[in-house]
Amino acid sequence: MKAGFLLPQKKTEVNLTSVMEFVLLGFSDIPNLQMFLFVIFFFVYVIILMGNGIIVLIARVDQALQTPMYFFLSNFSFLEICFVSVTLPRMLTNLWTQKRNISLFACATQMSFVLTLGNIECLLLTVMAYDRYVAICNPLHYPLVMNHKVCVQMVVACWITGVPVETGQTYQIFSLPFCESNQINHFFCDIPPLLKLACGDTFLNEMLVFTVAVLFVTIPFLLILGSYIKIISTILRLPSATGRTKAFSTCSSHITVVVMFFGSAIITYLRPKSKHSSRADKFLSLFYTIVTPMFNPMIYTLRNKDAMMALRKLLP
Repeated sequence: MKAGFLLPQKKTEVNLTSVMEFVLLGFSDIPNLQMFLFVIFFFVYVIILMGNGIIVLIARVDQALQTPMYFFLSNFSFLEICFVSVTLPRMLTNLWTQKRNISLFACATQMSFVLTLGNIECLLLTVMAYDRYVAICNPLHYPLVMNHKVCVQMVVACWITGVPVETGQTYQIFSLPFCESNQINHFFCDIPPLLKLACGDTFLNEMLVFTVAVLFVTIPFLLILGSYIKIISTILRLPSATGRTKAFSTCSSHITVVVMFFGSAIITYLRPKSKHSSRADKFLSLFYTIVTPMFNPMIYTLRNKDAMMALRKLLP
């Protein structure tokens, strides 16, 4: 019987790199349109800043707009300015310079702000729906229930609730090991494209993303839906056609923004990882980070007589 010799086995190692920076590919797949996209997004950014800035201004200076609805709307418009300023300036810089590098820290910071501000937007839209619910379904109690102190407390709660959750989620994502590729096929640092670059099992991270999305997107959306079912039921029982029209007009702007924002956010963060495609992710992200903030001022001013009157007073 021959003595067998065991050959030393090669240790298999996962080829990981310590990623210190990422590359935001953005719209690099259409190189001939870089300057065209820069011009388009630059004007979009200016429109967003001016439109939402005007809403904040008229809600502050016009006495006729010193109501809870416009208090929430001015906070929402300020939030839209913050939200778009986290992503668009860097995207414009990348389009202009064609330098798409972003440091690990800058990427983590950007993602944390995008997620936190997105959560605040979900909560603030829910508060705005509650305001309409009380105004239409319990009009006699409205001044008592929605007094200035309560409104301020609601807004502060919206602004601080998502911060610890999204800071923790960002830390978890950036604690993952990343494979050799550091190219993010997106125009800002977001969870779905970053998880594609992560090595190993990301199941727990995906479950955390799903849980946070349910808490901050699905539940607020269901609360808004429940509020509007009750609101519409109450409006349809109003005896006056003029009263019904006025009540619907105060809600239609909010419903439009809710559908635009929540529709794209739910599809982005609640669909399975296998269903994600880079092109679809970019399109949906454009919708809730840029399109909604751009149309927000038009939706709320053009369809609102009080806001239009305040705007006419402001303009010479």
